[in-house]
Amino acid sequence: MKAAILNGYNKSGCDLALKDIPIPEISSQEVLVKIHTAGVNPLDNMIIHGEVKMIVPYKFPLVMGNEFVGTVEKVGAGVSRFSVGDRVYGRMPLDKIGAFAEYAAIHQTAIAKVPAYLSDEETACVPLTALTALQALELMKPKAGETIFISGGTGSLGAMAIPVAKSCGLTVITNGSAANKDRVLALGADRFIDYKTEDYAESLSDVDYVLDTLGDRELPREFGILKKGDKLVSLRGMPNGEFAVRTGMPAFKRILLKVAGRKYDQMAAKKNQKYYFIFVHEDGKGLERISEIFAERHIEASVDEVFTLDDVNKALQKVAAGKSKGKTIIKI
Repeated sequence: MKAAILNGYNKSGCDLALKDIPIPEISSQEVLVKIHTAGVNPLDNMIIHGEVKMIVPYKFPLVMGNEFVGTVEKVGAGVSRFSVGDRVYGRMPLDKIGAFAEYAAIHQTAIAKVPAYLSDEETACVPLTALTALQALELMKPKAGETIFISGGTGSLGAMAIPVAKSCGLTVITNGSAANKDRVLALGADRFIDYKTEDYAESLSDVDYVLDTLGDRELPREFGILKKGDKLVSLRGMPNGEFAVRTGMPAFKRILLKVAGRKYDQMAAKKNQKYYFIFVHEDGKGLERISEIFAERHIEASVDEVFTLDDVNKALQKVAAGKSKGKTIIKI
């Protein structure tokens, strides 16, 4: 089968090599999936640059790609949840990525059946961002009627986080450029702040939760609008000691990340707030919940551009440039 291979980290970026490799064998708890489409994410470039090796130390050569849509071609002897022919999607297991390929062997607990109304290209927009939103909300443990601020919610994460938050009964506030206002409100946001005409840090206060997508420069301001004693979950800040413990890292990494994330823990401590870093993991049960939310709300997924596997490096370059208006997709 054809696959896009990373042969080693490169801080300047590097081209993936297209190679023919054997179709993977499956274990008793795995399914063999024929990949139809795969989503391309900033995470893929972060892996290439070596930016997440503290969290997941990959070995090379590495088949790249973190989220996919495909059809089950074969099931292991212990698989009970899926059958040959099922159309499935998922975030690849952290320790066994490989969606930029014609086939992948995936543990049955990492996948779910696709919302029927979505095309393969649309579905490939969903797993990584929707699971990120769901797992962030699980850390927050929100109650219906509370308020969440999603920073920079006009991107692909916001497109998933807004409807998932609304499904929890939350009041949702987000910000971004005015051109995206109508689309974001249609997703369910209760209030939209145009960042060119209004400063959220001045107009908001005492929100119950913050989902940070902007990182270091905005975190002090985001803590400033957060209610005393409440929670901020960040996708873009540094991992901290709490993250290391929660994800079961060894003792030496717990020490290193406690030091690395100390600045954010100290920000949070000023008002007895909690800082959480999130790195989305595979979760088939979570995706089943996402499928239910999509079916209930008939959420649309935004595809920006579709590339072939032969053009995987062009797709990665487009995402690295940060100019996508939706998800960049690889059609296998």
